[in-house]
Amino acid sequence: METLVEQQRRYHEERERLEDAMVQEKLLKKSSVREHINSEHRIKDLLDRSRSSCKALVELYEDEDGSRKEEIQSLSGPNELNEFYDRFRQLKEFHRRYPGEIQEPMQLEFMRLAEERKNPSEQYQNLVDFSDEEGYGKYLDLHRLYVRFVNIKGMEKMDYLRYLNVFGQLYDINKEKKGHDYHKYLDHLLDYLYNYCSRVKPLMDIDKELVEKATKDFDIQWATGIFPGWKKDSGSAMMKTGAPLDLSGFASSKDLALLGLDRLKSALMALGLKCGGTLQERSERLFSTKGKDLSSLPPAVFAKGRKAQPKDIDERNREIAYKEAQIYFFVEVLADQKKATRDNVERKQARTAGELEEEEEEEEEAPASDSDSDEGDAIPYNPKNLPLGWDGKPIPYWLYKLHGLNMYYECEVCGNYRYRGPKAFQRHFSEWRHAHGMRCLGIPNTAHFANITSIPEAQQLWAKLKANKEKERWQADREEEFEDSLGNVVTKKTYEDLRKQGLL
Repeated sequence: METLVEQQRRYHEERERLEDAMVQEKLLKKSSVREHINSEHRIKDLLDRSRSSCKALVELYEDEDGSRKEEIQSLSGPNELNEFYDRFRQLKEFHRRYPGEIQEPMQLEFMRLAEERKNPSEQYQNLVDFSDEEGYGKYLDLHRLYVRFVNIKGMEKMDYLRYLNVFGQLYDINKEKKGHDYHKYLDHLLDYLYNYCSRVKPLMDIDKELVEKATKDFDIQWATGIFPGWKKDSGSAMMKTGAPLDLSGFASSKDLALLGLDRLKSALMALGLKCGGTLQERSERLFSTKGKDLSSLPPAVFAKGRKAQPKDIDERNREIAYKEAQIYFFVEVLADQKKATRDNVERKQARTAGELEEEEEEEEEAPASDSDSDEGDAIPYNPKNLPLGWDGKPIPYWLYKLHGLNMYYECEVCGNYRYRGPKAFQRHFSEWRHAHGMRCLGIPNTAHFANITSIPEAQQLWAKLKANKEKERWQADREEEFEDSLGNVVTKKTYEDLRKQGLL
C-alpha cells in the first residue's frame, strides 16, 4: 500500500529520470530522417509522461481533501511510533497475501529505454505509420489530393509535378472558381497537412502555432481587406459586390439620375435591389447604398427571390479564406519536405522503367538504416572521378566525354584558376572572377578581350586599342578649319601663323 508521501516522492523521481532521458535522447546523434522523427516521437512520449507526473504532483500539493496534511500530522505527532508499527504491520500483511509479487524498480525501466536507444529493435525503428510514397517523412503524398484538385470544375488541367509547385499558391485561383467542390478539397488538404505535420514534427504545438501565427495574421489581413486572393475594394456596397458602377463620384441622387433609367436598373439588379419605379425613385434608392454595407439596408429595398444574403456570402468567403491561411502556414512549415518531394518526382520522371525497377530492388535489398541515411553522409562509388549530377550520383561516362569535362582550361587573369570543360570556360568570361581580374589590371572587360586568358596579351591589346583611340580622337590644332577673306580653307595652325605674319 503506497502512502501519499511515497507517491509524491515517486513522482519527483519519475520527473527527474524523464528529464534526464529527454536530454540523452536530444544529445543522441541522428544520421537519417527516420532516426530524427523516431527520436522526436520518443521525446514527445517522455514529455507527455512528465506532464502527467507534474499534474499529479500539483494535485497532491494542493491537497483539496486534506488527506496529505493528515498523513504528515500522523507521522510527526506524539504517536509516531504507533503509526510506524501500524504501517509495518500492513506491509507484512500485504507480502503475506502476495508472496510472489515484486515491484520492479523504476531504474530498470529507464535502463531498458537507454538500451533501446543505443540498439533499437525493429519495432523501435518504426514508431510512426507512413505510406511508401512518403518515405518515412521525407516526402509528401499528394496524389489523391491532386486528383481531387484537377476534377474541380473550372480548374486548369496540369500534371502532378506542376501541382506540387502550385498547391500552396491558392491566391492565384479566381474567386469565382472557389465553390463547394473547392471548399471540400481544402478540407481534405488541410486534414492531410495537419496529420502529416503531427507525424513529422511531433514536438511542435500545431494548434498553438496556428492561433499565434496563421489566425492572428489572417484576422488583421481580412479586416483590412488585403488577404492574398481575397482583396476587397472600398467605397460602397456596389463596389464590394463587384458591380460596374462606382458611387464615389456622385454627390447626390440628381447626379445619378443623369445616367438614365436603363443604367440605374442594371446597377440595382447587380445589388439585388428593387429596380422598378421612376427615374427619381431609382436614383434615390441606389444613392442610399453609398458608403453602406448591404446587410445594413432594410429588407424592403431588396427584390424578392434573392439567392443569398451578402452577409452569408461574406461568412462563406471568410471560412474558405481562413482555411487557405492555415494551408499557407503548413506549406511554410513543410517547405523542406515540399522541395524534396518535387525533386524526387523530377528524378523519377527522368528515369526509365528499368532504372526505377532496379532502384526499387536495391532499396528492398538494402537495410533500413542504409536506405534512410542522409545522402550527404554517403560517399558514392566513383572510381573514374566523374562529376556528380543533380541527384548526387556520378554522371554517365558518355555524357562526361560529350561535354568535354575531361579537359581543363586555365585562365591567368583569374589567378590561374582552372575551368572544367569548354562550356564552363566560355561562360567564365562574363562571370565575376574574370571581371574582377580585368578590373585589377585596369582593363575594361569588353568583347574585345574575349578568349584572352594571358595577362601580357590582354595588356598589349589594351595598349593597341588605346593607341587606335588616340589616333581617332579629334585634334583641334590639326583638324579645325578656318576660312580667310579670299575664301581659302586652311587649318587652325596655318591660319594662326598667317594671322601673326599679317598675311591675311
